[in-house]
Amino acid sequence: MDSHNFVIVKKAAKYLAVTIICLLGFSSVSHGQFREEAFTQTYNDQTDTTATTDTSDKMFTFKELFGGLAHKTDLRIGTMFASSMIIPGISQIYNRDWWKLPVVYGGIGACAGLGGYYLHQYNLSKKAYETAYAADPSTPLRIDYGARQKGTWFLIGAGLVYWGSLMDGVASYKSDVHPHPGRATIYSILLPGLGQAYNGEYWKIPIYWGCIAGSIHFLYTNNTNYQRFKRIHNEATNPDIEYTGPIPAETAVWYRDVYRRYRDYSIVATALFYLLQIIDANVFAYMHDFEVSDSISMKLEPAVLPADNYYASGTPAAAFGMNSIGLRLGLRF
Repeated sequence: MDSHNFVIVKKAAKYLAVTIICLLGFSSVSHGQFREEAFTQTYNDQTDTTATTDTSDKMFTFKELFGGLAHKTDLRIGTMFASSMIIPGISQIYNRDWWKLPVVYGGIGACAGLGGYYLHQYNLSKKAYETAYAADPSTPLRIDYGARQKGTWFLIGAGLVYWGSLMDGVASYKSDVHPHPGRATIYSILLPGLGQAYNGEYWKIPIYWGCIAGSIHFLYTNNTNYQRFKRIHNEATNPDIEYTGPIPAETAVWYRDVYRRYRDYSIVATALFYLLQIIDANVFAYMHDFEVSDSISMKLEPAVLPADNYYASGTPAAAFGMNSIGLRLGLRF
């Protein structure tokens, strides 16, 4: 090694040693780096009348729910939405949209009742056909698949009415802040991309829809191939039948496992993209008014910082006792 390279290595080792010492000092008494108030203050907009109840220390109380339904206190949008998922119509009661309650319950009840009726007719026709076929294979009875189709569509209709009641409750929620982070979040939960549209970031909608649609496409394709090779493997290893297919059992089980793994990856990808667009809607609704100037600078330097109660007590701290040794990062924007 020549002298030039030796000098470079020596300097790098020195800088590395200083960095390690600073990090060790930071980790030993790291509580001195932060003010306790940073973890207790609120960042809600004080002009929002719902800001006083929008805290993380109180997730849900029945007192808050019943107080909101009686219009004595403000109800958080998250509490209203979660309660409406369990008992449809709570959002309409809180928003004083009383006339919508018959629509919600009537629509859900009628569609669910008709769906159950037609599915019951389908099951009766299926049982009657199986009994008649066992006695006479040439029976004229047929299974009523039309009843099954009608029942399925009516149940889908009941689900859509339920979904619409949730969407209506969130859209009718009154707030002094726009965009409201809770509303943007729930919009994205109910319909991917709607939270981005609410925030005015329409260009993100094709991206998320493309990612979710692509993941669902690969999920369907991989699951189809998985089911195919699973069936081939079962037929090839069934001792009761003579298998004459072109794909041997060893090849079928290999492809079965591969496509099952790809199917699972597709499920994870779909869930991650769905969750990502929810987080995106929430974060950018919170940061809607956040402005960054053109003058951006960063300064990183070693520092000896006193404990968080030093200035309050006025008592000097020991050099390496209550003090913390670490890195000071300064951002200016």
